[in-house]
Amino acid sequence: MTETLLPELIQQMMQPEFYPHPVAEPIQLIQTHVSYVLLTGDFAYKVKKSVNFGFLDFSTLEKRHHFCQEELRLNQRGAAELYLEVLPLTQSGEKYALNGTGEPVEYAVKMRQFPAGTLFSDLFEQGKLTGELLQRLAKVLAQFHAKGEINDYIRSFGKVSQVRLAIDENYDQTESYIGGPQTQQQFDETRQYTDRLFAEQEALFNSRIENNWIRECHGDVHLRNIALWNDEILLFDCIEFNEPFRFVDVMFDVAYIVMDLDARDRRDLSNLFLNAYVEQMGDWEGLQVLPLYLSRQSYVRAKVTSFLLNDPSIPAAVKQSSRETAARYYRLAWEYTQPQQGSLTLMVGLSGSGKSTVARQLAQQTGAIHIRSDAVRKHLAGISLEERGGEHLYTPEMSQKTYDRLLELGVTLAKQGYSVILDAKYDRQPLRQAVIAQAEAHQLPLKILHCTAPLEVLQQRLRDRTGDVSDATADLLPQQQVDTFSETEQPYVVTLDTTQ
Repeated sequence: MTETLLPELIQQMMQPEFYPHPVAEPIQLIQTHVSYVLLTGDFAYKVKKSVNFGFLDFSTLEKRHHFCQEELRLNQRGAAELYLEVLPLTQSGEKYALNGTGEPVEYAVKMRQFPAGTLFSDLFEQGKLTGELLQRLAKVLAQFHAKGEINDYIRSFGKVSQVRLAIDENYDQTESYIGGPQTQQQFDETRQYTDRLFAEQEALFNSRIENNWIRECHGDVHLRNIALWNDEILLFDCIEFNEPFRFVDVMFDVAYIVMDLDARDRRDLSNLFLNAYVEQMGDWEGLQVLPLYLSRQSYVRAKVTSFLLNDPSIPAAVKQSSRETAARYYRLAWEYTQPQQGSLTLMVGLSGSGKSTVARQLAQQTGAIHIRSDAVRKHLAGISLEERGGEHLYTPEMSQKTYDRLLELGVTLAKQGYSVILDAKYDRQPLRQAVIAQAEAHQLPLKILHCTAPLEVLQQRLRDRTGDVSDATADLLPQQQVDTFSETEQPYVVTLDTTQ
């Protein structure tokens, strides 16, 4: 839009003298279909456009004021340092003023402006989005979700009838792109998957409601809405304008980040993030609905990109690249719905034998879900993963409960098509036999990885260990031993020397 076509208010906001503070010239204007954002150097100002798209209605001043306040309130949950205040814009004659006297004619959300290159999407392009950062992000998102508001009204959005509304709408809005970026087979099979899930798995969706996993979430937490600034991870620009996009299963948010990394061909990083998140929350059951939301987030990206193909003002070259991008996202949305062969891998070994290190690397290479007994045990006891467990955590009863839960989760997820790594000592034959029996009953491929290293290596590792979920210490090792493998176990066993 040339400057003359901009509203007079925005033209004046692009002038340095409009602001009561120093600005970096020239003031930059970023436009989206719903807002104007003015970057002045230290601060950014966001003004909502008078538009109504059905799912978003900013058509009156009263509504724009309300949603400015909602944007401030909701984003202070994940990015309090960025979101400062809502300011009135007033008019006197031809002149507009920021926070002036008189009747407001518009409102602006005032934010701190963070430097360019700090978005997670930028960090990815720069090769700086490390596994360590993504594990930190998993903790930040888990804490954000743990504080998310829950009530009966919010929970009602987890019902199948509510969840499917937007998903069915996506299909209706993209039928015209079949034969273009979308194929008939992908369209049909993706839709069949969601129809079948909604028809056959109502109990699963109800369990998500009953277990309080439908919360006030972020709703749009992809890599471009996450920043690293002053060594703080900030989740910003959440959905303030549409409740059904924000009152969602926590896995809806998780799916945005996983899908974003998958689409960038870094499934090793998405796996690391996903395993770190579900371990923090203890929500391994949520993985049963994750493919639905992964497919949904990818499909939305495909749909929005497809819309550009109908815009006469968009140049042919841009349309061609948009067609390719949309096709890639339609394909990814379809891939998430395809059946997979699940499997179980059992880690066996003494404390410090490298089970978790091997399991984590294996998970990243194969996309497996890595479930650690130490985390399961602490979730069962209702204590945080960072807390040291007391003796009550390690009674025979508690240990049996932990192994029962590991097996239950492993079988549930493997039957859904996940490769699952159960990471515990599994030092006793009966514990391993229980897994073998379940794997055979459900025809699940099984491997037993036995990690070994000399005693002095194990002791040194345990002495060096810091900040880990495990409570094991070097003085426990002399009491530990692994039962020999029986004839029925032998065919499944692979022994790994982890000395190196």
